[in-house]
Formats: sequence, structure tokens, C-alpha cells
Amino acid sequence: MPRFPLWLCLLAVLPARLTAQQPERYTLADDYVAIYNLVGTVRVESGSGDVAVQVTRAGAESGGLRIAQGEVDGRFAFRVLYPGDRIRWREDGRGSSSTELRVRDDGTFGDLDDEHVRGRHGRHDWDEGRKVTISSNSGIDARADLLVQVPRGRRVALYLAVGAVTVANVDGELSVDTHAAPVTATGVKGELSVDVGSGAVRVSQIEGDLSVDTGSGSVEVSRYHGPSLTIDTGSGDVTGTELTGDDLAIETGSGEIRLTAVTAPRVSLETGSGGVTAELKRDVSSLQAETGSGDIAIRAPASLGAEINIETSSGDIETDFPLQITRHGRDHMVGTIGDGQGTIAIETGSGQIRLLKSSN
Repeated sequence: MPRFPLWLCLLAVLPARLTAQQPERYTLADDYVAIYNLVGTVRVESGSGDVAVQVTRAGAESGGLRIAQGEVDGRFAFRVLYPGDRIRWREDGRGSSSTELRVRDDGTFGDLDDEHVRGRHGRHDWDEGRKVTISSNSGIDARADLLVQVPRGRRVALYLAVGAVTVANVDGELSVDTHAAPVTATGVKGELSVDVGSGAVRVSQIEGDLSVDTGSGSVEVSRYHGPSLTIDTGSGDVTGTELTGDDLAIETGSGEIRLTAVTAPRVSLETGSGGVTAELKRDVSSLQAETGSGDIAIRAPASLGAEINIETSSGDIETDFPLQITRHGRDHMVGTIGDGQGTIAIETGSGQIRLLKSSN
């Protein structure tokens, strides 16, 4: 039997492995598309024609991944199916971690907050499917990195368990739902909804409705312009700059709220524990700022006009606006600023309250 050098044998095997790792492209010809993947990075960008998904497999056992397509609960669903119930994933520069979730037999997961799906499922569906553990310690070595191209005006829902999501220059209706993955978005028009179990969210240059909900993780928003901006995080700081809209509502269970250059007639800011600072560029019709424990500082134009109600159980009240006071106590102040056309309510359980004029 002829013998061959080892390096020739390796060359014979190498092309097959390279071919297995080449991107696979799928076209999804539907107005409403849902995309599911358990592990990997996902980039969403603008496209033309139909929604397209490019899949790049990674990991020694990625050949065992399967792609499923078809209607699920009244919408077209693209799913990456993983064998077994344990997947190994270790993010560069991070220590050990573990994420558990339920995955249904059809490869879908984690979308019962979606009104479209909730109407077809009972609440018991949270317990449907097998339990899958994604950890840095054990499991199959496989993931799928996705490139999703979204044409203008399309509706896309993206579901990812672990990894990272990046969105750039999409014009449409996009929702992103992750279990433990940070989300970064820039240059989005239309409507963007981000729901993250654990991970930071950073968005900039957004035009349209924006909703961000995190269980744990910081949220940063800059250069927003649209009708409605809502942010709700269980634990994490919220920072924002150059925010322009009709309604602005921010709530965090624990963390600071820091905003600059806010232009919105209706503003609501609430944190269970942490300070609140906000710089208003224009007058408001209603402002509510509340914290269980922490200082509150609001800066507003000299033209501010409102009926005010300020209260702190423990802390000083400071303002440099001329006030017509109707009721005043050590920890409570009620009165009118300017024309009194708006309403301002500021309250902290423990902390100082300052309502100051902007420097410009």
C-alpha cells in the first residue's frame, strides 16, 4: 500500500472543512419574518428584495446544526436547530457563565411577550419544550453566526439566546429579543423594540418609536427622534443625550438616570434606588421625576412655566426659579413657576432635590 506524507493527508482533508464553513444564504419571502438562533453573533443591516439570512457555522460540531423554515403560529419562521440539550459557548475575555431556557420542538423560544404569538398560546407554554443549557463548561461545540438583511418597510422579529446583536441602518419594524446578549443599534428608522434578559443596550441615531426593556443591564441612548421613547430596566443605569420626542418614559428598579439635551413635552423618570439628573432644552407640559433613594437634579430653561409639587422625606429642596408658593414645609413645596401651564412633580424618599435654570 502506498504511503503519503502527513502534510499531504492534511491538505486532502482541509478543503472539505473549509467548504463546510462557507456561508449559507436563505431568502425569506414574507412580510413578517421571525428568526430564531440559540448561540452566535447576529448582524442586522439594510437589504433589498426579500429578507435574507446568511448563516456561517462555527465550532467543531457545527455540522450537526439544521435549518428549518416554514410557518409557525401564523408567521414565517427561520430556525437554527441544535441537537442535544447542552451547548458550549465562551465569550472572549469573560469567565464562566451559564444560561438556561426552554426550547420548543419546532426550535422557537422566548417569544410569549409578542402579542402576535401570545394570542395563539396559553401561559403554560413557558414550560413547553426541552430545557437547554448554554454554558462555558460543557456541551456541543457549535454555533451559527447570522447576517440578516432587511428591506425597507419589512417586519422582522429576531430571537437569540446567547451571543451579541448588532443592528445598522435598518428602515422597518424590528424587534430584538435576547436572553443573555448585548444589543447595539445605530441608524434605525421606523420602529425598534429591544428586550434583553441580561446585557447592555446601546442605541444611537434612532428615528421612530423606540422601546427598550432589560432585566439587568445598562442602557445608553443618543440622538433619538420620534414619537415615543420608553426604557424599562430591572437593574442598570440609563443614560441619554439629544432625546427629542412627544413622550419620554424611563424606569429602572435600581440604577441612576442621567439625561442631557431632552426635548419632549411629556417626561416621566423613575428609579427605585439611584439619582436622577435631567437637562431640559424646552418647557414641558408634564414632568414626573421620582426615586426611592437618591438626589434629583432638573435643569430647565428660564422660560419654564408649571405648577410644581416637590417632596423629599429626608433632604433639602433648592430652586433658583421665582416661585409663587401656595404651601411650604421642611420637606414639601407646592407652588407656581412662570405661567403655570405645565405640571411638575418631583419626589425622593431620601435625597436632595434641585430645580435649576439651565446655563444656556
